[in-house]
Amino acid sequence: MNNSSTNSNVYSIRDFAELFKLTTATVRYYESMGLIKPQRQANQRRYYTQHDVDWMRFVLHLKNTGMSMAQLQQYVLLRSQGDETIAARLDLLLQTRAAFLQQQAELEQHVRVLNDKIDWYQQHQQGLLAADVSFADYVQGKNHHL
Repeated sequence: MNNSSTNSNVYSIRDFAELFKLTTATVRYYESMGLIKPQRQANQRRYYTQHDVDWMRFVLHLKNTGMSMAQLQQYVLLRSQGDETIAARLDLLLQTRAAFLQQQAELEQHVRVLNDKIDWYQQHQQGLLAADVSFADYVQGKNHHL
């Protein structure tokens, strides 16, 4: 769907969903939650503009940081209330970032343990470690814990 009279991209719900690898049901769900507001044609069919694409991209970024649907709704509500809510939006984003960084640190720890286990197996296979060196002993020598 392309609106050539204004020379801007206009997307059907199906095309919009495909842009984000979502189902149309998911797009409708986001709409029902108030996270996106599609434009409507005279016959009430939904359509989306580049502005909607940019907004959805931002919403999905927030969602991918671990922001809950309730927090996303709160953010959208605050945003709709104008600049007097900037402090509250900033606080919500700061909280989201702190939680995300904590999750990131935990994931990095999991990757370290996974890498250590891989190294331990590889060194055993290559005969670089004595057969009686346990994984716990190996990790202890690396100065981090399981």
